[in-house]
Amino acid sequence: MLFTISGKHIEITEAMRSHAEEKTSKLPRYYNSINQVEVIIDGQPGGNTSVEVIARGEHSKIFVVTETGEDAYRCIDVAVHKLERQLRRKTPL
Repeated sequence: MLFTISGKHIEITEAMRSHAEEKTSKLPRYYNSINQVEVIIDGQPGGNTSVEVIARGEHSKIFVVTETGEDAYRCIDVAVHKLERQLRRKTPL
C-alpha cells in the first residue's frame, strides 16, 4: 500500500508522519482493495488544523474524510475512525 503525507502551511514532523502511517496501515483490514492512502494536513490561521484522508481502491473507488480541530494527532485519529466506518459500510457481506 502506497502512503503519502503532505502539509500545507504546517511542517510535518517525523512523529506526525509515523502516527498517521500507523493509523492508516490498518485500513486494508476493513476494505482489502485499498492500494493508496494520502493524508493532507492543513494548518489554518487561529491554531486550527484540518486533516483530510483520501483512500483509493481498485476500480476507481475513492473514499474521502475531513476533520478539523486544534490537535493534529486527534484529527488524524478521528478522520481514520470516520474512514473505517465508511469502509465497513462499503464492504460486501
